[in-house]
This record gives sequence, structure tokens and C-alpha cells, in this order.
Amino acid sequence: MRVGLHALGIGDGARPEVIRAVATAAEAYGFARLWCGEHVVLVDTPASRYPYSADGRIAVPADADWLDPLLALAFAAAVTSRIELASGVLLLPEHHPVLVAKQAATLDVLCAGRFSLGVGVGWSAEEFAALGVPFAQRGRRTEEYLAAMRALWSEDPASFAGEFIRFEAIRVNPKPLRGGRLPVVVGGNSNAALRRAATLADGWYGFNVPVADVPAHLAVLADECARHGRAFDELTVAVALSDGLPEHLPALGAASVTELVVVGAPPPAPDAATAWVAELARTWIHPEQ
Repeated sequence: MRVGLHALGIGDGARPEVIRAVATAAEAYGFARLWCGEHVVLVDTPASRYPYSADGRIAVPADADWLDPLLALAFAAAVTSRIELASGVLLLPEHHPVLVAKQAATLDVLCAGRFSLGVGVGWSAEEFAALGVPFAQRGRRTEEYLAAMRALWSEDPASFAGEFIRFEAIRVNPKPLRGGRLPVVVGGNSNAALRRAATLADGWYGFNVPVADVPAHLAVLADECARHGRAFDELTVAVALSDGLPEHLPALGAASVTELVVVGAPPPAPDAATAWVAELARTWIHPEQ
């Protein structure tokens, strides 16, 4: 099973010298992919419930540095040559899809085709309000935006007419390097997210999932694939566990998880960050050593 690392872009992981240290060490020690998440806005006293913790609160302080994921991954791309990159996740309905299509394809070109676009619908009504985007129907907006972006990546000129976005005979270049397509991963642990992964995406990213809940999520994903005439093994399945241990890896692989994503916060000093990545690799990639 592949092992990815979700550690860039927040707090100490937002400092350029730490990004460089973590990215180069992750590549050297055999991590398959670097993930970087997104929040444009945080608020001090959110009313919205964070769906990935038992208490409904996000652990990141509202005043923490949080980099734009595409810019942070572009920096990581410049200091690496092999490791894959993924947004984990970009909150697609908060952005104009023509701009995201341009930015994602640009990053894919700059990293020589190593980028996958992970997207989610978002959970913070306060964030949507600050950006002037309706919180309601964000799922439908995400689905339409993906369709529009795929048209922009594969057609030249491209036209699209939907409920939320319209354009006629426009050219957005560069194109992604893999035949005018960019791998898309849908993040989120809800049944709606699993349906979108099965019907619209190339993979699913489950975040902060208890290991005991993984089989149930995969059963829903497999059922959605069957209902929509899609082979389950067409999808990549990446999971960040809330309570995982290295001894869980064989069972996760047998359950069709293709990538275990280790989530952590690197230390502030570059040398310490390099050593931290090395220890994670010994724990998760080479546990037998």
C-alpha cells in the first residue's frame, strides 16, 4: 500500500524552509504523495460544526497561518521531482471554476504531471459568507464546476451552460499533461461525498476516519459504483485514520485502500522536520525495520 503525508501548509508547516525540508525528505524516504488542505477563512467562534472531530471543533487555531494549497504545492513541486502532489482538499464551490481549472492545470504542468486535484464541498457557513458564495446547494455547485473544468481541460475552445456557470467558446491553457485530463479526488466522509467520488471522480479521500469505520465507508463506495455501472477498482482510495497503527496496514490493503495518508504537524526547525519525516517513514513505510 502507498503511504502519503498530509503535513504542509499550516502553522510551522507553512514556513518555506519547513516545506522544503518536509517535501524533500518525504520524497527521499519513500512517501508516495504530499497532501495540502485548504481554508480561505477561519473565524474565532464558529457556529458551523466541523465534521471531522467528535466535538465538532477544528483543531487549527483561527489565527494560524494556512497557505493556499495550490501555491504551497507549487513550492513543493519546485524542490522535488518524483513525489506526487494533491490538494486535500480544495473547497471547490468557494472558487470560480475557470480560475481553478487554469491554476490546477498550471500546477500540473509545473510539476510534470504529478498533481491530483482533491476537492470537497466545505462545511463552514461563515467561510462561504465571507467569500460571498451561497452555502446552500454547494454540493450541486461542486458537481457542476467539475463538469465545467473538465470541459476546459479537454476542449479548445470550450463551451458550457449550467445553473451556476456559463461560458462560450473560450480557451484556457495550459492543458493538463495527461491527455487533457487531471485526476480528481473527492474528499469527505458523508454518503454524498462517497456518491460523488463514485460517479464524478477518480478517487476518494476519507479524512480522520476511525479504522473501524473504513469497511462501512468502502461498502457505500462500492455500492455507489455498482449502482452507477462503474468498476470499484477504477477508483483510488486514500484514507487518513484518526486512530490508525502500522499493524492496521495489511487489513486496510486487503479492504482495497490504496493509500494510507499520515497526518501530522512538522516541527519548526528544518533539521527537526527532516528527522520527523524519517521517523514517520520508519513507522509507516518500513515498520519491519
